[in-house]
Amino acid sequence: MAAGAAKRVKNEKLGAGGWWSLATKTHKLALSSVHSQAKEATLHSHDPFDLIEPYLHWLNHSLREPAHLAHVTGEFWLKAARLYGNAWQRLFGMDVEPVITPDADDRRFRDSAWSDHPGYDFIKQLYLLYAEFVYHSFNGETTLSEQEAEKLRFFVQLWIGAVAPTNYAPTNPMVIREALKTNGMSLINGYRNFLQDWERSGEQFKVSLSDPEAFELGKNIAVTPGKVVFQNEFIQLIQYLPSTELVFKQPVLIIPPWINKYYILDLRPENSLIKWLVDQGHTVFTISWVNPDETYADKTFEHYMVDGLYGALSTVERATGENRINAIGYCLGGTLLAAGLAHMAAYGDERIQSATFLTTLIDFSDPGEIRHFINEQQIQKLEVRMRQKGFLEGGAMASAFSMLRANELIWSAVINSYLLGKDAPAFDLLHWNADSTRMPEAMHSFYLRNMYLENLLSQPGGLELAGEPLDIAQVSIPVYFLSTVDDHIAPWRTTYAGARLFSGPVRFVLAGSGHIAGVINPPKKNKYQHFINPHDWPGDPDVWLEQAEDHAGSWWPDWQKWIERISTPGAAARHPEQGSLAVIEDAPGSYARRRFD
Repeated sequence: MAAGAAKRVKNEKLGAGGWWSLATKTHKLALSSVHSQAKEATLHSHDPFDLIEPYLHWLNHSLREPAHLAHVTGEFWLKAARLYGNAWQRLFGMDVEPVITPDADDRRFRDSAWSDHPGYDFIKQLYLLYAEFVYHSFNGETTLSEQEAEKLRFFVQLWIGAVAPTNYAPTNPMVIREALKTNGMSLINGYRNFLQDWERSGEQFKVSLSDPEAFELGKNIAVTPGKVVFQNEFIQLIQYLPSTELVFKQPVLIIPPWINKYYILDLRPENSLIKWLVDQGHTVFTISWVNPDETYADKTFEHYMVDGLYGALSTVERATGENRINAIGYCLGGTLLAAGLAHMAAYGDERIQSATFLTTLIDFSDPGEIRHFINEQQIQKLEVRMRQKGFLEGGAMASAFSMLRANELIWSAVINSYLLGKDAPAFDLLHWNADSTRMPEAMHSFYLRNMYLENLLSQPGGLELAGEPLDIAQVSIPVYFLSTVDDHIAPWRTTYAGARLFSGPVRFVLAGSGHIAGVINPPKKNKYQHFINPHDWPGDPDVWLEQAEDHAGSWWPDWQKWIERISTPGAAARHPEQGSLAVIEDAPGSYARRRFD
């Protein structure tokens, strides 16, 4: 490029501004070339997250208006010079104040060597200065759209996390110490763990977060006694055996998400929400969704509503003789429940007498950091990818969610398993997390476009299913809405906006922790807390939280008190073997056991 520009001006006399003119022309030619190469890369999917365009925009802005970049660069070198001087002083035994310190909740540098050893302390602070410099460099962009700027910052944070010295053996004191202690066996074991993960992984490499051999469905996980009493091509319906002589008249139907298996609600007896519900005197049914293959490519969100939700409702009615049912929807299952309730309201179906939503998005106006993976260009690429097989591999979506918490869900596992050579723990929740399911092409495309991209479910008449326009405001039954403070999949302020769409009485509860741990929080553990505002329902969620009451421990007992007020006690316990439906097999059923990895 520079040679081409020089050739064009070879007959010009380079006066005072000649060299600047040449540099400017060269700069423009270079940017033009990179810009065209970027578009070519994007077209050929070498830029899966569409970062080249905003990066070039930032680069062009920084070159044309370099004041901000010059400022943060100067700040970096000044602090780096201080750090270098401090390092020499520490070598001679002098006490010095650190130039920069990690955040209080940054667990990567909790090992004492990062502070006590001058060398590791220097590496830590130099990394933190670099991270600060990179983040501030990109954070000063003012010409990008807010969406592009947020996406760029998000992926910059991923990069900053990836280059942390804790992620590499030579610069991690714990790894060096463990290798010396074990005469190198920790590194050998780590390499063995890496090879095992490589063999177990499919098209996309996955780090094992939990020992894949530690749990077996029906033996030490998903063990609440129950029977599969119905199945079609989408669901198996499980009815659980009662543990009390008397039960509530109204049965409970659980609609879990189909991104993972249903048994997040039935891990082990001590943390099983399903077992706890049974022990409170509820007749509990839960949907176990099929793990689809290529034959489901054309199955839509509407199929999941009609054959899934409605198929389960009709079966519960036949099994119990009751036409008034309490429904619980979790995450994507809650979104389906909301759509189904709006559809039922449109034609007067009143079989669901109350609805409970667990960490559910209905309004998708701000779905959190997952939005950085969802835009028109990326959905088009995803559709091309799904079209080749008829589905999206479960691991692909799991990887995207893991990237939202990369330090906790990726790099910590890499360090423990590959660098320290430790075996993956026997952790029921992480075992479930790895047991993901496929997404049918038509359903997933509909879900991403109509919910995440267009936010149509929150708009009256914005979405039509099975011939009926949907309007959440037409749903007037009692609603219990549970969200969690640290939810990165269904941010609580956005779920709050969705809860306000219903026209009936809503009890909004905000629990501690995140998307999973905040929900699966049995009372016996006495962990976290939950917030309730029984007096007001303001439009601003932060005002709601300021006025809310703080209650210690699990939200489960609060839900039980709420459901008791709208349910009728005193019915005889219902046993699936004695019902009107034939038992197909024992829980957890064959659909939950179906894996493709």
